[in-house]
Parts: sequence; C-alpha cells; structure tokens
Amino acid sequence: MSGRSDSADAVDEIFETVARTAPEIRESLVGRRQYESEENPSGEQQLAADVYADELFEERLLAIDGVGSYASEEREDVIEGGEGEYHLALDPLDGSSNVKSNNAMGTIVGVFDEPLPAGGESLVAAGYVLYGPLTTMMVARDGQVEESVVDDGERHVGDSDLTLPDDPTVYGFGGRVPEWTDEFAGYVESVEQELKLRYGGAMIGDVNQVLTYGGIFGYPGLRDRPEGKLRLQFEGIPIAAIVEAAGGASSDGSGSLTEREPAELHERTPVFVGNAEYVERLEPALD
Repeated sequence: MSGRSDSADAVDEIFETVARTAPEIRESLVGRRQYESEENPSGEQQLAADVYADELFEERLLAIDGVGSYASEEREDVIEGGEGEYHLALDPLDGSSNVKSNNAMGTIVGVFDEPLPAGGESLVAAGYVLYGPLTTMMVARDGQVEESVVDDGERHVGDSDLTLPDDPTVYGFGGRVPEWTDEFAGYVESVEQELKLRYGGAMIGDVNQVLTYGGIFGYPGLRDRPEGKLRLQFEGIPIAAIVEAAGGASSDGSGSLTEREPAELHERTPVFVGNAEYVERLEPALD
C-alpha cells in the first residue's frame, strides 16, 4: 500500500463522502429489490439497488477535487473525472443478492494513486461499509485499520487500531462443495476441525466476522472456474489490504493479493484472507 501523500485531505473527503452516502444507500434498498434486465460486466444480473448505489457514488465521488476517475464492478469502463491524483475502484453493493433475503451486504472502496487497473502497490487506502444491524465502516490507511459506527452519515470511531484476534474462531468458504478441488477440500477438512463455520453469502459480512473473531474467509478457484468468482480490482486487493493492515494475511493461493496487478479491470481471482497461520497453511496445501 502506498504511503500518505500531501493530498491526504482528499482521501479523508472520499471516506467522509462514502459515510454520508451510506444511510441513503441503506434506505434506498426498500423498493429496489427487483432485478433489472441488464447484467453487469461480469455477467451477473443487476438489482435496481446495484444501479442506484453505483450512480449515486459515481456522482458524489467524482465531485471531489482530488478524484481523477471512478470505476465500479457494475460498469464496463473507467469513468474519467477531473485532474485529481486518486482513482477509485468500488463494489457499490457487495452481496446485493442478500437484499431479497434481508441479510448483510456492504460497499467496498479502494483508493489508488495510479489509473485503473492498478495493483496493490498503488493502493493508498481501502475501506468498506457493512450494512448490518448497525452501519459500520472499516478504513485501512498508513498501516492501521480504523473501525467506526456510521450514524446519520457521521463516523464515530470505536477502534482506531483494530487487529485480528490471536485466538481465531470462525471460517467461511464460498463455492459449491462438489466444485471444490480435491486439494482445497483437504485443506477445509483440517480447518473445520478447529474453527466454527460462519458463511452468509456476502463477502463483506464474512470478512467482518473474521476481523471480529479471527479465522479465515475464502472464495477458491473451482474445478470449472479456476479463476474464482471475486474481482481482483474491486474486491480482492482492497479487502486484502484491510486484513493485512489488521495484522492478518491474504493470498490468491500462491501469494499475497496486494502484490498482484490486474491485467484488466474485471479480472477474477481466488481470494483468501484471515489470520496468517491459516493463510500460510493454505498455500502448500494447494500445491
């Protein structure tokens, strides 16, 4: 992750804008649970809530002087803004399929100082909003993770230097079990002897469980989809940076996600994040 720049106040404004917008996103879910006729660039059907969140974040974030461009999982190309030095990668509504069942979902934000697609070395800050019983925000910057409660669009810091617990207790892995590789299934057998299953179908909620209780979350490469499901630019790199800043580790199965550079904007990747001991055990298990 890149160091702090002289334009640090623009990064602050980005996350303040996301926090101010979060209550509107949450309230907008009522009446926007239906699917649209269009698909996003990854071939996934869009909810009306996905489209609304994407358009609202684009409008507000591109209005910030320090922001030069905006990209999201919901649109094909990067949207150019002004002459700002920061380039934003968003998953506006991660886990939006949970809207129908009224389960947790969130918003993921990556702030880069190079035009997108860009790798972890260009990441200045990363964060996410979790729409759960409370609206909370995690922001990783300068090697620390700050957790806040978002109330009426304002952030109230609860932990200014959050770290993963030393005694991990939960795990969650995506993908249908019959589609897992034999190597990954063998790794899961060892993990499930030690940790409790927690999997809700929205990466943000599952990662937040890991940050709260310790453990590991992952979406592996599958037999018929070795590249996995999650997007490197919008999900993999920002979430990996948050977990690593909290003292954990990340991997795509062979190395840290923060060392990856996307070849194209919507590139997919396997994603594993959590306590270092579980990530370190994963990589040799997949060889």
